[in-house]
Amino acid sequence: MKIDFWGQEFHPNVALGCVGGFLIAVMSSMFGFGGGPFMVPLMTIGLRLPMYIVVGSSLLAIFFNTTMSTIRHYQFGNFDLILFLAMFPAALIGGYIGPQIAKRVSPLVVKRIACVGLLLLGVKLLGLY
Repeated sequence: MKIDFWGQEFHPNVALGCVGGFLIAVMSSMFGFGGGPFMVPLMTIGLRLPMYIVVGSSLLAIFFNTTMSTIRHYQFGNFDLILFLAMFPAALIGGYIGPQIAKRVSPLVVKRIACVGLLLLGVKLLGLY
């Protein structure tokens, strides 16, 4: 598959993206965590896409999983409408602004920031802080 974005051409492995995205969605819905931190490495390492595409695309990639999770949480009575209404527009704006910032910053810096974020998430999930 060939993708043309902002004048650059990319050739991601679509099969790897579909299988990886499916597995991430299944695991994140089973264990109750967001798939975004796992989609970013999949798209940067597995699909070899630049960070300025991955930043906005990761939001779209987990959109359907998040929608289904939101519906299920609503059905179980575990849904905060005010928090949802505050975060939804922020996510849309962040998905628009994020790639523009990432394109202007060195890809190495963006990857390092993502690495630090994943490490902090891992430490938090382990209950170490």
